[in-house]
Amino acid sequence: MCCSHIIQFILTHFISTVCCADDTSQASQNLFCQAFCFVNTRGFSMYSFIHIFHLYFCILFNQFPEGNFRRKQLLDGSMYTFWNFIPKNLFEQFRRVANFYFLIIFLVQLIIDTPTSPITSGLPLFFVITVTAIKQGYEDWLRHKADNAVNRCPVHVVQHGKIVRKQSRKLRVGDVVLVKEDESFPCDLVLLSTSRDDGTCYVTTASLDGESSHKTYYAVQDTKAYNTEKEVDAIHATIECEQPQPDLYKPLGSENLLLRGATLKNTSYIYAVAIYSGMETKMALNYQSKSQKRSAVEKSMNAYLLVYLCILISKAIINTALKYVWQADPNRDEPWYNHRTETERQRHLIRAFTDFLAFMVLFNYIIPVSMYVTVEMQKFLGSYFIMWDDEMMDEELGERAVVNTSDLNEELGQVEYVFTDKTGTLTENNMEFIECCVDGHVYVPQVICNGQVTDTTKEGWVLVTLSASVTDSLLVVSWQEREELFFRALCLCHTVQVKEEETVDGIKHGIHQGKSTSFYISSSPDEVALVEGMKRSDGQMEILNREDEIEKFELLEVLTFDSVRRRMSVIVKANTGELYLFCKGADSSIFPRVVSGKVDQIRARVEQNAVEGLRTLCVAYRHLSPEQYEEVCHLLSDAKLALQDRDRRLAEAYDLIEKDLILLGATAVEDRLQEKAADTIESLHKAGMKVWVLTGDKMETAAATCYASKLFRRSTQILELTTKRTEEQSLHDVLPNQDDLNSGNYKEIFLEICRNCSAVLCCRMAPLQKAQIVKLIKASKEHPITLAVGDGANDVSMILEAHVGIGIMGKEGRQAVRNSDYAVPKFKHLKKMLLVHGHYYYIRISELVQYFFYKNVCFIFPQFLYQFFCGFSQQPLYDTAYLTLYNISFTSLPILLYSLIEQHINMDILKKDPTLYRDISKNSLLRWPIFIYWTILGVYDAIVMFFGAYFLFDNTTFTSNGQMFGNWTFGTLVFTVLVFTVTFKLALDTHYWTWINHFVIWGSLIFFVVFSLLWGGIIWPFLNYQRMYYVFMQMLSSGPAWLSIILLITASLLPDVLKKVIWRSLWPTTTERIQVSGETKTPATFCALHCGMCSPVDGSTEVFLLHSYCDFLCFFHQTWKTVIDLTPFLF
Repeated sequence: MCCSHIIQFILTHFISTVCCADDTSQASQNLFCQAFCFVNTRGFSMYSFIHIFHLYFCILFNQFPEGNFRRKQLLDGSMYTFWNFIPKNLFEQFRRVANFYFLIIFLVQLIIDTPTSPITSGLPLFFVITVTAIKQGYEDWLRHKADNAVNRCPVHVVQHGKIVRKQSRKLRVGDVVLVKEDESFPCDLVLLSTSRDDGTCYVTTASLDGESSHKTYYAVQDTKAYNTEKEVDAIHATIECEQPQPDLYKPLGSENLLLRGATLKNTSYIYAVAIYSGMETKMALNYQSKSQKRSAVEKSMNAYLLVYLCILISKAIINTALKYVWQADPNRDEPWYNHRTETERQRHLIRAFTDFLAFMVLFNYIIPVSMYVTVEMQKFLGSYFIMWDDEMMDEELGERAVVNTSDLNEELGQVEYVFTDKTGTLTENNMEFIECCVDGHVYVPQVICNGQVTDTTKEGWVLVTLSASVTDSLLVVSWQEREELFFRALCLCHTVQVKEEETVDGIKHGIHQGKSTSFYISSSPDEVALVEGMKRSDGQMEILNREDEIEKFELLEVLTFDSVRRRMSVIVKANTGELYLFCKGADSSIFPRVVSGKVDQIRARVEQNAVEGLRTLCVAYRHLSPEQYEEVCHLLSDAKLALQDRDRRLAEAYDLIEKDLILLGATAVEDRLQEKAADTIESLHKAGMKVWVLTGDKMETAAATCYASKLFRRSTQILELTTKRTEEQSLHDVLPNQDDLNSGNYKEIFLEICRNCSAVLCCRMAPLQKAQIVKLIKASKEHPITLAVGDGANDVSMILEAHVGIGIMGKEGRQAVRNSDYAVPKFKHLKKMLLVHGHYYYIRISELVQYFFYKNVCFIFPQFLYQFFCGFSQQPLYDTAYLTLYNISFTSLPILLYSLIEQHINMDILKKDPTLYRDISKNSLLRWPIFIYWTILGVYDAIVMFFGAYFLFDNTTFTSNGQMFGNWTFGTLVFTVLVFTVTFKLALDTHYWTWINHFVIWGSLIFFVVFSLLWGGIIWPFLNYQRMYYVFMQMLSSGPAWLSIILLITASLLPDVLKKVIWRSLWPTTTERIQVSGETKTPATFCALHCGMCSPVDGSTEVFLLHSYCDFLCFFHQTWKTVIDLTPFLF
């Protein structure tokens, strides 16, 4: 009873401490409080212990019960917390076959008597687990640091009539928030009032739908007059709203809803009330849940480990069986001084099982546990080569490439599908006015202003001369009236605002020659490119006509643009009293409503511009009589005041107003692509990757960008899976629902069509739909490797879903960068990241994996053969020190360095010839035939080492005094040949030699020799026995031992060299042809050690054989020279 009270006290103290922690999530605190109440009310029992354990499990894996508490307002891009790092990290690490296996082996060594010490398994395992945990913990700490920068950003909240500053994570539903210009909305808000008298504000939704245009939102009519903290705090109201929906394009039923992630623009401040927070915001509902990404190489490693585990178990079973067959003869049973008792003789099953475990421990080194830590170090250190790459640095932004997750480096070399966003990723979202067509005549601008206003006549007003800005070679005086109407429409039919200098992501806009100037913002970037000098103030607009006369217009109504109508209109009143309706929009939206004008000529020009990849708009107008205007006002007023079906009634009113139009002309603007975006896409196509564009933009806009970026060509046959006016709904029939993955009626047909297309464009996509498209391709029968690239928060879901996610450091915030695996400043940097870095990483880690299995087969197979000569007594062939240090010290550094700096082909050639990427596609270097070849090569080398040493020992005296060597000398000889053979094998595979390679490869061999001399040359006081005393020195004092080492190394390496010579001469790959032909500038291409004896030659078979033979001789020449030089120091 006393003990239970003590445990209860400890638990309650721990729970109360955690509940008071500042950084503990609300979910965790509530669960801990449940445990606290449970323990206090029921006392401590086994049932309460299970309940508390269940609650801790929920906190550990972030599986919180629904409905128990309100969700927190947190951005979380990390995997671990302070409370769950150790257990969760251990859980993740022991999911790996090798780690879990060595844990079992270590426990077996602790429990039963085994031929080797537990240190031989425990020390490498502890080293692997510790290094991996430190590396993953450091990377997750960086994610926490980035998250805290967002979660702890200040938010201004109205409380008790005053402005209170809070952290964004503490924001709750119902709080009234003050948002200032250029600040992002911390959650979904309902707009109460603004700094503008008309109750409007301007917002950019780039992080939601990829559009950086400025959209207009309206305050609630009943609250727009409340402009102070006290007035807003005095509001008592109830808000009724629908359940949170992830669909960004479903009509919200209100122009008052401001979504999280959007940014306030051109408005001093607003007051708004939080309506959806935390995980209930639209952006949060579009986030894809985070999961642990594992590369194809790691999956291959696990498969190979299972094969080697089966081989290990087979070896243990065979040796156990043969041991009892051997001991069936009474003369071969235990010696007379170690006879077993009758009780021991009767325990056949127990003894057989312990013998089986002992053999498992003896042969367990065939599973390369150190391979995992080497792979982790290679990935972590190798990731810095991406961050240090000067070619992947953007001078304008001052940003370098960023690596958030180094676990996927080699996956960059296996990409088959690239999913990319459009706006801000492929394009700069910077429109350039190209031409306009008025009544069939084409006009080209003399000066393209790009929306930058420089000529001002007085403060707050901008003047523009229409005829001075536009020239036409076919100008006819009779067309002047139509021309002026056309340019009046461009100057009046828009939502453009003039703004002074602002800073976005550290880049200042509106700076001209070091001075602050005005620039344009609008609900559409096209409008910025079209309008040449307009300023609106208090509902008045002024333009300067060709006679240098100022014309004043009063803005009466704005019929805003939407994705269904695909047009917008304004109703203006001239100073003469005339009423005009100017309308502009997509050609498919304007032409059916036109009753006169040169439709055929303008339609032909619009189609030609579309083929050239330009964005087009058609312009029309209509005269309104005062009676018609009154009718229009009545229709709009009734629709705006409707409480039910307000959006439908507005659409019907717009439809009745925008009719009987007269066509004036069309415009063409170009969405400027990012630098070298088209070249990058072309290179990706040549490399065998399929590029898909997933965008929230309209189909016409996205298609124009695809033509400009060479994703589509003029000869490309376009297949459209959509219907007019409702393209944003067509994907709902294809994509699976979140709850039912098999609900898509046409999923298989859609997948089959798209897989046979060279390029795919998906438009009007919500963020979650982008992730579903990626998931659809991932789940196809080929299981291709996918890569997603984007620059906004609307791309986060697909970035998290894809095998590799890359964020672009664009103008749409940093959420994509924070949640990505890698981040680059520009889209063009994707070319080098995949074709060069990805190629190198895959080549390096493939060699690393195969080499580790090879050298461990060479290491442990002689131990297996040795059992046939020691009566299956579980006698180890190698000393304990050799067993422990073989993978940790003697052979680890050379392969680690190889996996960091090897360059089999010069990087310039990899960039110039993207087809080389195909040589390594589909995990070609880790396929089963290659794995089997490396395994057979390891078995062959092991047989040569063991039996070569065995026959050289047979009936031979190795010392001058006739003394015979013992079993430890035999094992040391085999081990010496082993270390030199596997190291020389790696040297033969190295193409890129530097002084670091020489230092590490020859230094590791020198370290082995020096260690063996010290280990056997000194009596160590901390050892209970010293069986290796003077063994190594005695072996080196024998001439036959030296001859044996040289002959066995040569015999082991020769078949692999001959195989490479024959294979590369008869069936060379593209990469091997380039290596031989001399196109690469790497000196190591022609000679392993660039000794000067070889020279660049052509790629003929005879010359190739000569080159390979020369390479082999040069290698051994340098090796022998190194041995001769070191001999005086050794003796």
